[in-house]
Amino acid sequence: MFIIAFLLVEGWSAINLDFLFGLTWHPSNNEFGILPIIISTIIVGVGAVLIALVIGVPCAIFLAEFAPNWVRNIIKPSVEMLVGVPSIVLGFFGLMLIVPFIRDNLGGRGECILAGWIILSIMTLPHVITISEDAIRAVPKSYREASLSLGATKWQTVRNVTLTSAKSGILASLILGMGNAIGETMAVLMVIGNPNIPIIPTSILDSVRVLTSTIVMEISYVEWGSQHQYALFAIGVVLFVLVAIINLMARSAIQRGMMKR
Repeated sequence: MFIIAFLLVEGWSAINLDFLFGLTWHPSNNEFGILPIIISTIIVGVGAVLIALVIGVPCAIFLAEFAPNWVRNIIKPSVEMLVGVPSIVLGFFGLMLIVPFIRDNLGGRGECILAGWIILSIMTLPHVITISEDAIRAVPKSYREASLSLGATKWQTVRNVTLTSAKSGILASLILGMGNAIGETMAVLMVIGNPNIPIIPTSILDSVRVLTSTIVMEISYVEWGSQHQYALFAIGVVLFVLVAIINLMARSAIQRGMMKR
């Protein structure tokens, strides 16, 4: 509560419609519009979660429903170990391998939304796989047995019974992954380009700024007591509200799933 109160005290004076919906962030001209930064943050976060969805949910289904125990005992701890990899290490990986690959094969600077998607999806995958697999395994065995006894195949049972029953847990994993992606700082800071004046992106090869990278880049040289300082704290308030809303959505999804059982 103290941290929330501190953020609000420092940043509240900068929060207004021009701040939230302004299109230009140019502190040297006293312009503090963060709409392009908010949009870029959401695009980077949503893209990373979609990649994690495409890879993570099938992996969770395989681990929960088809993998023999010895395979699961190898893959799941390996996936969980990704959580412990420092974000700065993933940032270096992205900067040295992913950024040059994009620049050489797709064009642009390489430091772009696509690089941010790839790095953040790697960071989000352990959450998506682990929580989704737990949700699938929590579906009562009697549901599967009833489906199989009616003549459904194994895959039909997974698709129509197991996934349907576990969908709130899977949704919660994606929402939590989204919150994790939006709140990440160092790794994404190293690969998305961070232009001096943020723009609303029109291509996945555009360089962008996100809320976290803007705070980290500018807090070191900001003049204390200036409007610029209050605007940076206000960005912290906006980031906190975004992540809090996402966490509440995840909590609601989990509770709905528990009430249905």
